[in-house]
Amino acid sequence: MEKLLISACLLGVSCRYDGISKPVSVTQKLFEKYELIPVCAEIFGGLPTPRVPAEICGEKVITSDGRDVTAEYLKGAEEVWRLGKLFGAKKALLKERSPSCGNGIIHNGKFDGGLVPGFGKTAALLLENGFEVFGESQIEELLK
Repeated sequence: MEKLLISACLLGVSCRYDGISKPVSVTQKLFEKYELIPVCAEIFGGLPTPRVPAEICGEKVITSDGRDVTAEYLKGAEEVWRLGKLFGAKKALLKERSPSCGNGIIHNGKFDGGLVPGFGKTAALLLENGFEVFGESQIEELLK
């Protein structure tokens, strides 16, 4: 069975910055097609849950109170990539707009809800290393 890295919050794990989850409704269909490997780069990078919101500002990841957490995000991205390699995964389903997992669109770094083209640190590292990365709005593509 093909392996799929998946943001743990999409499976119902309360690991987002705000301490909640964002479960997707088609989890059972994903289980039927893939061996799911839950990941949370922020936790893997050593950040707590809940945590102060963070956004990508230039090359750095900065919290809304001004703290630079880039190192934690990069460490978490490395751990997700390492886990994907260990299990032989080639695809990832990640939480959209996140500074870790955003795939093509992320928050604009102003903490005002605005969005800009870009990639979270984990999504970018996985893409650089040949993974196919999907956001939750693209689940149907994974179920074809």
